[in-house]
Amino acid sequence: MAAERQRRSARLPAAWSLLACLLLAACAPLPRSANLPTVWLPSPNFGERVPNFIILHYTGDDSAATALRTLGSRRSEVSAHYLIVRDGTIVQLVDERARAWHAGESRWGSTTDLNSASIGVELDNNGREPYAQAQIDALLSLLTDLTRRYRIPAANILGHSDVAPRRKLDPGPLFPWPTLAANGFGLWCDPPYPDLAPAFDPLLALRAIGYDLTDAAAAVRAFRTHFTPDDTTSELTGRDGALIQCLLQKSALGR
Repeated sequence: MAAERQRRSARLPAAWSLLACLLLAACAPLPRSANLPTVWLPSPNFGERVPNFIILHYTGDDSAATALRTLGSRRSEVSAHYLIVRDGTIVQLVDERARAWHAGESRWGSTTDLNSASIGVELDNNGREPYAQAQIDALLSLLTDLTRRYRIPAANILGHSDVAPRRKLDPGPLFPWPTLAANGFGLWCDPPYPDLAPAFDPLLALRAIGYDLTDAAAAVRAFRTHFTPDDTTSELTGRDGALIQCLLQKSALGR
């Protein structure tokens, strides 16, 4: 009898451990898996989605409340990870590990699904007004946090129009890209630019930076919206070429 009691006692820790595992499994969310009978034996060897881009948008609405109704509606099928209100309040809408629906059909370089590779940040702005200083200050703080944690290169902070030039204009010509660049975020070059190399092709350089040239005119418009918003000409000039060459050099360095 004593020997039997010892065997039962020895089995108790294993039994309690198994029970604890079952209880924890019951409380944890079920994994997404095949719609077939399977045996779930979780492996520790996996990684969560790690974003490598940050895409900036304006909401296009006159108020944050209107934008939040859209971003929170199942019908809209539109979302972003963050919304920054005009007063600087930062609202998180989607887990950073998840794929938010903010970029849509998009491309940058060889990346053809920016939703899967980026964090989307919406700015409470109708596209016709200057961005509020409190809002930009909050954005700079958020960018500092995100780029440090995910090691996102400065060159990979882009506007929606950069990655979807045929469809989008946001964050628009009033967005303060120079302010972001002064704080280390986004591509930017101030004149004077380096001398243009012989036979330099600005369109091919735009492609090398990341722009989709399927519609070259749209790519040029997106470039102008971002880097030369006061210039509305459709043809690239020698000055544009010198700027693009400078941007390409900085892009190659990741900054």
